[in-house]
Amino acid sequence: MTNDHPRMVRERKTIKVMIDLYCRDHHGTQKELCTDCHELLDYAYLRLDKCPFQEGKTTCANCSVHCYKTDIREQVRQVMRYAGPRMLRRHPILTLFHFIDGKRKDPLGRQRKAKES
Repeated sequence: MTNDHPRMVRERKTIKVMIDLYCRDHHGTQKELCTDCHELLDYAYLRLDKCPFQEGKTTCANCSVHCYKTDIREQVRQVMRYAGPRMLRRHPILTLFHFIDGKRKDPLGRQRKAKES
C-alpha cells in the first residue's frame, strides 16, 4: 500500500535519486541499480510506506523514531553523505524540498540526541 500524497511521492523520488547517484558512481552501474542498491531502495520504500507520520513527517535523519535497522541506517547515511552534495547541482528543486522537509518539526515533539554514536 503506497501513499500517493505528493509529499510521500517526493520522498520516494528523493531516495531513489540519491541511491541512483551513489550506485552509478560507486558500483559502475548505468541504467539499472546493482542488486545491493536495489535491495536498499526496496527497503527504503517499504519503510516509507510504513512510516507512522506519512506526509506529516520530517526527513528520516531528523526523526525521533528510527524505522531502519541499524546496519541499513548506516548504508543510507553513506549514500546520503555522498549523494547529498551532488543533488544540489543535479536536482536543485528536489534538494530544496528535501532541505525544507528537514526543517519540519519532529511529529512527536521529541528532541533528537545531540550526537548519535
